[in-house]
Amino acid sequence: MRVFPAVDILGGHCVQLVQGKKESATLYGDPRECAKRWIDIGADALHVINLDGAFGKSGKNANLVRDLIKNTGVEIELGGGIRSIDDGVRWLETGVSRIILSTMATQNPRSIQILADQFGSERVMAGVDAKGGQIAIEGWQKTAGDVLEWVDRFELLGVGSFLYTNVDVEGLQQGIRFEPVKQIVNKTRLPVVIAGGISSTQDIRMLKDIGAYGAVLGSALYSGKISLKAALEVCK
Repeated sequence: MRVFPAVDILGGHCVQLVQGKKESATLYGDPRECAKRWIDIGADALHVINLDGAFGKSGKNANLVRDLIKNTGVEIELGGGIRSIDDGVRWLETGVSRIILSTMATQNPRSIQILADQFGSERVMAGVDAKGGQIAIEGWQKTAGDVLEWVDRFELLGVGSFLYTNVDVEGLQQGIRFEPVKQIVNKTRLPVVIAGGISSTQDIRMLKDIGAYGAVLGSALYSGKISLKAALEVCK
């Protein structure tokens, strides 16, 4: 199983939010230094989110994100503010390993097919963020139908992997809810990366046991509640 340390960027800073709320941001310094810290410990992949893009300022942090893609030399999955096919093309052409399509995937599902046909399915990831079993969109402010039905639809359109975030527990550092995770993993033959609430090596061990492809470590990693070294050890 893979471990993806989160590097969430807001206003040029590496931050962690609680429940996706901008006003809850805790700052952790320069995103490039945070990325280097995790790579030095042993991370071979990063989960990078342009939060300003998610909040509607898609161009903000673009140069910083490009620096991360160019200079880290590790696998990067990138999300946040990808609102058009052109946005997706631009990021894929920078060399990012894969882009995460969330709101756009539900509002323009054909965008998955277009980008997968052009760049390969493995470079297009569908973000299925869930609130109470419904897919959450537009910064988690709205819902747009049953998340499992969307998983089926995205797979038929040619997506190469899924990012599943349980919004109900995201950022709370209180552990994950395994039943909805199992439902997603069992629903698809594709790799599923899990985010939201992961706060112990036991959480990671259980994700590994049920067949998750990867785990995103965010708030619990930055607060010191979970050690990246220990997490990587569990995943070997």
